[in-house]
Amino acid sequence: MTGKVIPFNPLDKHNLGASVAEALLSKEAHPLDELTPFPGAGIYAIYYTGDHPAYEQLAEMNRDDKFKLPIYVGKAVPAGARMGLTNPEKVGNVLFRRLKEHAESVKAAQNLTVDDFYCRFLVVDDIWIPLGESLVISRFKPIWNSSIDGFGNHDPGRHRYTGLRPRWDFMHPGRGWAQNLRERDESVDELIRDAKQYLQNLPPSLAQKFIEAEGD
Repeated sequence: MTGKVIPFNPLDKHNLGASVAEALLSKEAHPLDELTPFPGAGIYAIYYTGDHPAYEQLAEMNRDDKFKLPIYVGKAVPAGARMGLTNPEKVGNVLFRRLKEHAESVKAAQNLTVDDFYCRFLVVDDIWIPLGESLVISRFKPIWNSSIDGFGNHDPGRHRYTGLRPRWDFMHPGRGWAQNLRERDESVDELIRDAKQYLQNLPPSLAQKFIEAEGD
């Protein structure tokens, strides 16, 4: 063995973030539309098990309670978190509300069914939320965080309707405010092709998980 050996530091921010990510992935998956209110902020992963042609490979990895590859990863931070003004006693149920917003977005989509969606979530002290989220995204590269983006967007307001419609809303039309945005210069068939190509180019570790899922 050659080279400098760097001792493991459990308090290194990357290792702390990794522990948050692992804690999230150890949680039980719940139907996205059957959550009951709970307090706290934190991170979450959403899984798809349906039959939309764009996500066939991904859904196969998640069916039969496997839940190996999230379609989207996000966070919910308390008000004032960006400015360091968070009051732990006034966090409220921001994580629950964010997941409910996502359930409503799925319900609004004309070609998705909310019963095909599940989620894992983890209540976390707000200081670790961004790091935990970024590590889970980096690990799985969820397609709705990258190739088919826009799922987590909000209505920009009527004064900003000059923007381009997100790819997610173009692929899954239904959210009323998104119809006010400019059309995209691409077809849904092109988006489906891009989504399939994206999933085929998964990192080797994720590709191996798909192979294992097929063999289960």
